[in-house]
Amino acid sequence: MRLSFCLILIFLVLGSDAAGADDRGLTALDLVTMERLSDPQPSPDGRSIAFVRRSTDLEADKGRTDLWLVKVNGSGLRRLTDDPMSESSPRWSPDGRSLFFLSGRSGSSQIWRLEIESGEAVQVSDLPVDVANLLVGPLGEQLAFTAEVFPDCADVACTATRLEQRAASRVSGRVYDSMFVRHWDTLEDGRRSHLFVMSAEGGAALDVTAGLDADVPSTPFGGAEEITFTPDGSGLIYTARVVGATEPWSTDFDLYYVPVDGPPDPQCLTEDNDAWDTQPVFSPDGRTLAYLAMVRPGFEADRFRIRLRDLANGSVRTLTEEWDRSPGSLLFSAEGDKIYVTAPDVGEVGLFAIDVASGAVEKLIGGGHVRSPALAGERIVYGFDDLKSPVDLFTAAADGSDRKRITDVNRERLADIRLGDYEQFSFAGWNGETVHGYLVRPTDFEPSRTYPLAFLIHGGPQGSFGNDFHYRWNPQVYAGAGYAAVMIDFHGSTGYGQAFTDSISGDWGGKPLEDLQKGMAAVLERYPWIDGDRACALGASYGGFMINWIAGQWPDRFRCLVNHDGVFEHRMMYYSTEELWFPEWEHGGPYFEHPEGHEKHNPALHVDNWKTPMLVIHGALDFRVPETQGFGAFTALQRRGIPSRFLYFPNENHWVLRPANSMYWHETVLEWMDRWTTETSDDPPNE
Repeated sequence: MRLSFCLILIFLVLGSDAAGADDRGLTALDLVTMERLSDPQPSPDGRSIAFVRRSTDLEADKGRTDLWLVKVNGSGLRRLTDDPMSESSPRWSPDGRSLFFLSGRSGSSQIWRLEIESGEAVQVSDLPVDVANLLVGPLGEQLAFTAEVFPDCADVACTATRLEQRAASRVSGRVYDSMFVRHWDTLEDGRRSHLFVMSAEGGAALDVTAGLDADVPSTPFGGAEEITFTPDGSGLIYTARVVGATEPWSTDFDLYYVPVDGPPDPQCLTEDNDAWDTQPVFSPDGRTLAYLAMVRPGFEADRFRIRLRDLANGSVRTLTEEWDRSPGSLLFSAEGDKIYVTAPDVGEVGLFAIDVASGAVEKLIGGGHVRSPALAGERIVYGFDDLKSPVDLFTAAADGSDRKRITDVNRERLADIRLGDYEQFSFAGWNGETVHGYLVRPTDFEPSRTYPLAFLIHGGPQGSFGNDFHYRWNPQVYAGAGYAAVMIDFHGSTGYGQAFTDSISGDWGGKPLEDLQKGMAAVLERYPWIDGDRACALGASYGGFMINWIAGQWPDRFRCLVNHDGVFEHRMMYYSTEELWFPEWEHGGPYFEHPEGHEKHNPALHVDNWKTPMLVIHGALDFRVPETQGFGAFTALQRRGIPSRFLYFPNENHWVLRPANSMYWHETVLEWMDRWTTETSDDPPNE
């Protein structure tokens, strides 16, 4: 009852279409309840697409996912599953008659099979642990999946028994001999994600990575794209980082081959590369293994190259050494003569075709964000979104022409919502180099009026606030609240060449700050209807660091600041975060060897200059930027008597994921911005 009341209250505060208003702006409630599509899986004959559709259950305060089906021409949209528990990972049998998928309907995440014609689902796996990352073998006789187990256990039953014993014990203490003690948002308990194989009919499961002290796939964000069957189904290729105690400061992921039918006997295929190797994909003829590879150990934002391994002689060649973009996915054409990839490109994520023989690159689809391309017969199916459109499924011819939308799942939700128009701009940033950004106009834009500014700063820092429909940091929410939204892809952003990305390392507060300053000046000159005296800057993660840095280095520019999960003090950040390779690369080495690199742009050293009102936000489960960073910034603000608030989420990590929390986040942020940017505000901006 209490949750329902809170949701109704937030609903009324943020706005609703219940009153029948026309052409209103996007609200946080709209954003949170938007239908989300993912994981398109074409049937073997290319005629149908199975996909995952997420909806939001406000009462339960969570999202739920179901499986849907649509024909490749956009007709015949229908729901395949409707269980209260979430369903995911649809994978076709080779004959196209059934779908294997993951579901929690039996009480834990297990493998199920759905007969397409009858609509009946039967349980395939019945393990005492949760199952994830499902793959179907090329002959349809075997399934591969992952599950978290204790590496020293002989079987999954041992893992289940040990977990039961731990739960029953009154002892809560755990002893650790190495990092990670905690990772992302999880307190580690000794389990590893291992790779299993079982018959498609069910039965016993074989751990083909038994004893491995590593995770398959990588944690916390790796998925099934890091695993593939060999073309004949006799083996698996997987990605793993087998480096022992150095794991927290290593990015040495390798590809391994292991047979599916015997004792684990992994063979490392990429031992000569100490940097990141991942995403193995076989060519249609089975003669070539393509994968992504970085070349600089310890650098998670290095450029991925495509490498091709000839399976007959073991030779390896780099296909994209001359292409200054970093692919994020790999898909062979039906003939095997091209590889389709997605890659960041000047504020967008496009679809490209790369000639396997020559390495020549052709851009096929741009104008927004292309996601999860797959082959559906002679067409390519993919997800697509931009700053005015959430993700839907589209198809295109093999050359990128003849593009057609095949789903429109948010049509009714968007029917009475006016979204702000957007445009990309550029200006001369640091050293006169070209820097790009996006502007989103207020929903109620009129040229004769002036509007306050929401100045959004992306995280990463090797990331981008580009042309996509983000479900957390979406500029349309600010446009709907009457703000112009501006996003600058400062030096360090991805999609502009590797040198541009590299330029932020060792210079967190230098070139990026200059880009933001020059970008603000360019925006105010170009768009005179923006009131530069009523601007608020917002950022998360690195963006939150930049908010803290701006507070000390640019204290007179903004009326207010919003710092979400931002780095405040670099020494304790190094000693309390988990993935140490990141600060070591960014700041020149471990803190104890190179303290000057970490202290060079340390916001805590400039608190004496702080005076701008700041809202600080942090989640207790954020182990990437631990919560003490947020508490430290808030302490500095309070002790200096600067107007400030602290929004604390005990059950959120580096992101805010729960629907009610997301709406409360937006409500709190917009209230803070309105307080300081309203023309009639009585609050001085810098007292």
